[in-house]
Amino acid sequence: MKFFFDTGTRRSPEGWAGHVIKAYAAFTALWVVYAAAFSREDTLTLTMTFLALMLVLTFLLIGPSANSDRVRILLFDWVAAALSLVCGFYFVSQAETIARRITLLDPLSTYDIAFASLLLLLTIEAMRRTVGMGLTTIVLLFLAYNLFGHHIGGVLGHGEISYAHFLDIIVFTTDGLFGVPLRVAATYAFLFVLFGTALAKCGGAKFFYDLAAYLTGSSPGGPAKIAVVSSGLYGTISGSPTSDVVTTGSITIPMMKQMGYRSTFAAAVEVAASSGGSLLPPVMGAAAFIMAEYTGIDYVQIAIAALIPALLYYFPIYLQVHFRALKEGLAGVDRSAVPPLSNVLREGGLFVVPLAVISWALLDGYTPTYSAVYGIVAVLAVSMVRKSTRLTPRAIYEVLSETSVRMVAVAGACAAAGLVIGGITMTGLASKFSTLVFLVSGANLFLSLVIAAVLTTLLGMGMPTPSAYILAAVLISPVMQQLGIDQMAGHLFILYYAVMSALTPPVAVAAYAASAIADENPLKIAAQSVKIAVGAFLIPFAFIAYPGLLLQGNVGQILFAVGSALVGLFCIAVAVEGYLRSIVSRGPRLLLFAGGMLVLFGGYIVSAAALACIAGGVVWHRYGLRSEREKPSTTSHSEEGSSLADKSPQ
Repeated sequence: MKFFFDTGTRRSPEGWAGHVIKAYAAFTALWVVYAAAFSREDTLTLTMTFLALMLVLTFLLIGPSANSDRVRILLFDWVAAALSLVCGFYFVSQAETIARRITLLDPLSTYDIAFASLLLLLTIEAMRRTVGMGLTTIVLLFLAYNLFGHHIGGVLGHGEISYAHFLDIIVFTTDGLFGVPLRVAATYAFLFVLFGTALAKCGGAKFFYDLAAYLTGSSPGGPAKIAVVSSGLYGTISGSPTSDVVTTGSITIPMMKQMGYRSTFAAAVEVAASSGGSLLPPVMGAAAFIMAEYTGIDYVQIAIAALIPALLYYFPIYLQVHFRALKEGLAGVDRSAVPPLSNVLREGGLFVVPLAVISWALLDGYTPTYSAVYGIVAVLAVSMVRKSTRLTPRAIYEVLSETSVRMVAVAGACAAAGLVIGGITMTGLASKFSTLVFLVSGANLFLSLVIAAVLTTLLGMGMPTPSAYILAAVLISPVMQQLGIDQMAGHLFILYYAVMSALTPPVAVAAYAASAIADENPLKIAAQSVKIAVGAFLIPFAFIAYPGLLLQGNVGQILFAVGSALVGLFCIAVAVEGYLRSIVSRGPRLLLFAGGMLVLFGGYIVSAAALACIAGGVVWHRYGLRSEREKPSTTSHSEEGSSLADKSPQ
């Protein structure tokens, strides 16, 4: 496990090397802003340049192993960085020729093959350092399948593919390495990460935390509720579960432990809440932008459709935190420690403006790229209002360099996804994969969805969300299409499970990030996170059953879908936590869980049976409570009678 999921050591070079690399990272960010928003360069040239720039940063900032020196840069890494620049220069200089050539008809030159092979090796090594050997192994298996799959018989076999043919598709078209994932990373994903970094730097993260503290801090279980609300708010601008855990969890996890929560539960709440940030509009994670590019669905439509499911995601998490606090008698934060709303809004209320600007720009029809640029400009403007939040030239320099560094892992993951897409396109594996899924499921809708959910989660373990989504989208979306599932619903289904792979054991990257803060076993945290985020594993099935959750259909259908989901998730939260004004015994819990599941997935006809289960569970629980209350009284009388009998003459 350690071998597959360890990444290279993150370096912090000192002296002249550190200053040069920091300046280079800031320059990279400035170039991306210019190229994505203002330059008229074609996207192929932009993507080629971006990959070369990010490869240089990867080799200089990420060591070759987990035990590498954290300061010194090896000679091999300097050579790899230089070769990355040479490859970038070659491909950019040949971009016009590459764009004009006819794939598989115009032969590749010796230089083309040599530089393509070198770029492929550099990309694979960068991928290994940034996202680990797990994803790298999967990519290598796909590449081996492309080159040697003609030796396989049966459904999975394909015609022979020469090495030149392989490179032609993988490197010299926009269906492979320079395809959709890397193009998204080089444009809106980078700009939204820059937006989130700038907003956090000038105090936006603190504002979200203080607002969450005011709204929920003094209620029972206040610290955990602060974690849920603040992580969701911050997650929508960071788009990364791991980044969110590290940022907000460093405050909320120790606070929860101090207030009496077990360390496992405290960390799990943070992991579950942080993971949902990638699903919460208006700024969802990079995977949502890839979804928009890959499917052709407008990003605004995706954000609008994802809003209700994202809010439902947090509903059972909040309920479980509340029930746990009541069950264990955990108080909230002292009211005197919670900042007044007037102070919160006075100090940071303006940080709502950048989010409002992005939402307005998206809804008004601007591209995600320009929406992000407007958001960044709004952050800069808002930061100038107060001296304490002002982004000085030095702070802007820090934001630019930090953004490029944060994008290193994303670029590696997106490059990996591009290699997989190219290979699957070349061999037609996606349609063959659909045949295998239907062979197992018998084309049954529910069983096919279960298989799709399990496979997406497995494919995403240890991967960044963008890689997990694109790999699953290429392989599993044809299954959704053949099942007749709406494209929006099908891809959001995949996106949910790609995000949930970040907290699903045994390779829960967000749980590993939280374990260092909570000083707890990451596998225990991951298992508890799955329990807390149980709703996230059910909601995708719910919006397949009820399209109204994605705001599809008339008002009545939407209201029925939302109402059913709320009732179902409430019952499931009660059943999982085992509390409803008092501890709920096993029998009522099972009935409530069954009723909740039926309400979520059963449709109109099954709703009556679902309500009967729920009513039965509630009645059973209340009857059990009444019996428990009567027991002490009965025991007392019998003991009294026994005592009198002992005293009376025989």
